[in-house]
Amino acid sequence: MARITLKVRLILYHKGKILLLKQKRKQGGNYTLVGGTIEADETAIEALIREAEEEAGIILKPSILQLAHVLHKKTSNGQRMTLYFKTNKWEGIFRNNEPEKFKGVSWFSLNQLPSNLTATVRHVINEYRKGNSYSDFF
Repeated sequence: MARITLKVRLILYHKGKILLLKQKRKQGGNYTLVGGTIEADETAIEALIREAEEEAGIILKPSILQLAHVLHKKTSNGQRMTLYFKTNKWEGIFRNNEPEKFKGVSWFSLNQLPSNLTATVRHVINEYRKGNSYSDFF
């Protein structure tokens, strides 16, 4: 039986820009979205709220999060389902709360995304912008 991991990611918009985290080289060295694994005792929304505060120092409210995309991805050790939520509202000041994983937090124009954006995030953003609520990435 394949191992299935559940994850969440945040598509945070502000004035035509999207928030991305820059990974350290040992994590891949690319830009990615805020998010992580849903723990056994959490809902997807609870996991995203926790990850946003842990990684980027921001507070999200459940009522402002809207499901934007679902990605089914085959990985080297199983399968992954990732729920992407979007919002343009948050509280707090952005900061890199996990310097062991990330170099920093930055805003990028949707029309000028960094060339070293993870392939998965680039795929999801493209699918979402086309209006697709589901995609797979194998």
